[in-house]
Amino acid sequence: MTRYIFITGGVVSSLGKGLMAASLAALLQARGYRVRIRKFDPYLNVDPGTMSPYQHGEVYVTDDGAETDLDLGHYERFTGVSARQSDNVTQGRVYQTIITKERRGDYLGATVQVIPHVTDEIKAFALADADDIDFVLCEIGGTVGDIESLPFMEAIRQLHNDLDRGQSIFVHVTLVPYIAAAGELKTKPTQHSVRELTSLGIQPDILLCRCEHPLPESERRKIALFCNVRPEAVIPALDASSIYGVPAQYHAEGLDAEVLRAFGIEGAPVPSLERWDDIMDRQQNPEGEVTIGVVGKYVGLPDAYKSLHEALTHGGFANRVKVKIKWIDAELFEKGDDVAAFLEPMHGILVPGGFGVRGSEGKIASVKFARERNVPFFGICLGMQMACIEGARNTAGIAAASTTEFGETSEPVVGLITEWMSAEGLQKRTAETDLGGTMRLGAYPAKLTGNSVVAGIYGMDEISERHRHRYEVNAGYREPLEKGGLIFSGMSPDGTLPEIVERPDHPWFVGVQFHPELKSKPFDPHPLFASFIEAAVKQSRLV
Repeated sequence: MTRYIFITGGVVSSLGKGLMAASLAALLQARGYRVRIRKFDPYLNVDPGTMSPYQHGEVYVTDDGAETDLDLGHYERFTGVSARQSDNVTQGRVYQTIITKERRGDYLGATVQVIPHVTDEIKAFALADADDIDFVLCEIGGTVGDIESLPFMEAIRQLHNDLDRGQSIFVHVTLVPYIAAAGELKTKPTQHSVRELTSLGIQPDILLCRCEHPLPESERRKIALFCNVRPEAVIPALDASSIYGVPAQYHAEGLDAEVLRAFGIEGAPVPSLERWDDIMDRQQNPEGEVTIGVVGKYVGLPDAYKSLHEALTHGGFANRVKVKIKWIDAELFEKGDDVAAFLEPMHGILVPGGFGVRGSEGKIASVKFARERNVPFFGICLGMQMACIEGARNTAGIAAASTTEFGETSEPVVGLITEWMSAEGLQKRTAETDLGGTMRLGAYPAKLTGNSVVAGIYGMDEISERHRHRYEVNAGYREPLEKGGLIFSGMSPDGTLPEIVERPDHPWFVGVQFHPELKSKPFDPHPLFASFIEAAVKQSRLV
């Protein structure tokens, strides 16, 4: 029997519901249970694909090509379970599905309403693809009381009644703020949040209370009394020094035990947390430190590069070193700032993905610095394209090299791809195609050159990695680029799309068209990031 855990939040946003869901799933998984986590987002965008990173943070891409909330990255990193299209649904997608059915006549002339049609669609998403899963955790985005989240709250209320008794529970994440002037933790916000939740017909079984100071036993009893839960079900969640310490912290506070008790499960195996202990040991006891300069355009919001940040950290775990990340705005190098002054202290330089012309010349300048100074360089997606343009201009003699993404050019080293093969068959698009969902999305295979650097890093000659981009490096420029030392070491199976470039004569210079950061996990660091940080460690000893 599949059991459901519905996770809601109150008082304020950004309390860490996603991290809480990932940590709870990891604890249940450590007890031997099979888990899956879902995110329900109340906004009206169909998906976050067209949203600015400053609005929503990074867009996390799944193997099957879904553009999803960044919380799904937490889910994958903590559980190792690959997310799917069915694991993230927005209110926009729900309404899109309903309107499509209505236009098709599926409702047989009925008046289409929030109840039952919208709530039924949400319930269908919650129940889909749950075969052979012990626990499905459903996180509801936003906070209790948001007008956008009301259909989702109503849907999980209904679903709780639809399912068998003991098959679902509610976990509410709330805030217990510390008022410095009074020197006290205040429980009233939590009380009001739970009251709002119960007014919607949902009685939480467990309260996870985010707080900056330890929650006294007297305050736990007070919250339990006013919120109609057992004192043991009031779980304090203090700030942690590392997100990877959260599962062990929640276990110590009894969260997973209380969840099992709420379901009436007895005799569950003791959780095996050895791999989490090892991760924390590697993080807290590093044997060195390296500094990586990330030259991007969204550096003002770290969540825009969330998976990248974590993948670099994982590369540090693999080498038992601390990775210090310096976020550098690529536009600085277009305003006359000295590239060397910023990049000379770096042990490695990474140019990440992105869209648009802003900051592009600064990224190209960073590639040139890394190439000329023999500093380990890693280019991802747009970063690989900038590496190819830099190579074309400065080692292949093509001074006008550019990309059609930035406007008309006589030397389109990078251009819009109009046709490509996917698992569904031939995909086509034009420059006028809608932006949403029209990129090359999801996992695609690539073949590696047998004696290449990347084949040695992966230890295989065929890989599968996740993509999210509209533009591709033009394979027609392969010959002049390779004469300039930039080797095409990974190609699509049909040999038409460049996937990886490298400079064999450089200490470590790799560009990839895909996003390897999306598949990195703390207990299984991505080989490219592990190798990049290893090269940065060697560089640190040379400086």
